Amino acid sequence: MKEAIDHLVERLDGLAPTVGLVLGSGLGGLVDEVENAVRISYADLPGFPKSGVTGHAGEVVAGHFAGTPVLMLAGRAHYYEHGNAAAMRPVIETLAGIGITHLILTNAAGSLEADMPPGSVMLITDHINFSGSNPLFGEPTDRRFVGLTEAYDAGIRTAIETAASATGTSLHKGVYMWFSGPSFETPAEIRMARVLGANAVGMSTVPEVILARFYGLRVAACSVITNLAAGMTGGELSHQETKDMAPLGGRRLATILREVLGKGLLDG
Repeated sequence: MKEAIDHLVERLDGLAPTVGLVLGSGLGGLVDEVENAVRISYADLPGFPKSGVTGHAGEVVAGHFAGTPVLMLAGRAHYYEHGNAAAMRPVIETLAGIGITHLILTNAAGSLEADMPPGSVMLITDHINFSGSNPLFGEPTDRRFVGLTEAYDAGIRTAIETAASATGTSLHKGVYMWFSGPSFETPAEIRMARVLGANAVGMSTVPEVILARFYGLRVAACSVITNLAAGMTGGELSHQETKDMAPLGGRRLATILREVLGKGLLDG
């Protein structure tokens, strides 16, 4: 990834962010708040994937957000697009290579809790990988045996909780279960997920968490709840519902992120 790292460093022209944000559905508008923004298409960065999902722009946006140097990833590649759980590996490796130390991931998810309705924000405390895949398949070194006991960094989680409290923003906490997609889960699968301890389900994020830990980054993640999961309402699920509902929770999560970065809560 040396070519991608060198290209980013050149384009950043002295800007040295240590915080990276992956913007899932509903958060794409945050890039418009970046001051003195440098925008780079994924297509211009060797190894970066092309996202084929509507609502995912596919560009790096770097600059100052809430007064803090940041690098935002507007869009991600998903396992269900190509069957490659490691599609985001070049991206995460590049972030580590330019000096990113803290990575905050966001996603859209379905809720398994009636009291966590669409528009809610859930801080992920742990995950269940139900996809049957892993982005470190094929890694030839013993580094592949990555410990995930503390996959979600306690310090960043505390910063997010502090910011939510300070801004009066409701914040749920729970376990995220990764399904491969692209089809939505069945009601039976949702009943199973609840028994196994999941609070929300989705089709992303877990590969990036594993990769971030592989490259030594501190990582946290939040879900924007876009729907109640299959079988909870009697209605059918759709990607259009995800796109329509994501901005509601996205605005709440954006408020939290502005406080986290604007108040320097990630220091240390």
